[in-house]
Amino acid sequence: MYTLVFDTTAGSCSIGLMNNNHQIDCFEKEMDFGQAEVLLPQIEIMLKRNNLKFEDIELLGVCVGPGSFTGVRSSIACAKAFALARPELNVTGVNAFDAYVRSLEMTELAEYNAVIIETKRDDFYFQLFNGRLEKLSEPQALSYEKIIDILKGHTVTLIGDGVERFLDKPSGLILHAVRLENSLKPINLAVCALEKYEQKKLNYPKPLYLRAPDVCVKA
Repeated sequence: MYTLVFDTTAGSCSIGLMNNNHQIDCFEKEMDFGQAEVLLPQIEIMLKRNNLKFEDIELLGVCVGPGSFTGVRSSIACAKAFALARPELNVTGVNAFDAYVRSLEMTELAEYNAVIIETKRDDFYFQLFNGRLEKLSEPQALSYEKIIDILKGHTVTLIGDGVERFLDKPSGLILHAVRLENSLKPINLAVCALEKYEQKKLNYPKPLYLRAPDVCVKA
């Protein structure tokens, strides 16, 4: 079964193509702006390079955030357009927290496994999982101080594209493992999408917003 996944929610445009559990192609480009313009042409290039047509794709997984307001909307709009074009296509949303934490190796899992995602503000997007990858908190935007209060006194693994900034100053945490990620890897999105498909838990993509967009009304 061919699976196509993509993400434009953060500082990159990422696309992955899987055949069952094997990644057969991947595109990743770091970029703060313009992901929407790159996404569709690169999907077309990837399919042609692998002698595939869009009709060959059986499962589509899209990252629904959190991330930039425009980036989240771009990914989801593309996924919905594909779903309209092919009503029989299996489509699901995958949030970045689930994709990040499922990329951890067994040896990296700790008592507390914290996904920390960059907001490009003073705070961080945060969700906490236990060693069995069960959710211990809801996704939320929290300050550095509040996250430290939650994690202190526990053995912790940190993962996400916000970890590097989070550890800019001494945390005093008991760290088991640290994964510094520049962006979400397409294969991790695919793992989550395939898991949802196999468990018959596909969910139509809806944006995961944890705070209001930064907008203002001109006088």
